[in-house]
Amino acid sequence: MDIFLQTVGSVYDETRVRILRFIDLYGEVCVCDIENSFDMIQSRISRHLKILKDAGFLRVDRRGKWAYYSIRSPLDIFRKSILKEIEYLNLDIPKLISGCGI
Repeated sequence: MDIFLQTVGSVYDETRVRILRFIDLYGEVCVCDIENSFDMIQSRISRHLKILKDAGFLRVDRRGKWAYYSIRSPLDIFRKSILKEIEYLNLDIPKLISGCGI
């Protein structure tokens, strides 16, 4: 029950749903690209990403000082169905803006 509630709770925020769709749409993205694209401060983005990661949606790959996020694979049927439903929402997803200075 706890895992179910954590998963549902993680997508009970429009910003997190948009971030999840953004990552699903663009594939693996650097945290700095998410910050630039959503025009949000690092701490706020990091909080959203942690919640989505802890709920089992995301994986993180650290490369030096940068963290790259992607949809976790394999995903269970429940999380896959949530991602599929998010595709049908009329969301304002920002364009990918790179700018990590790598």
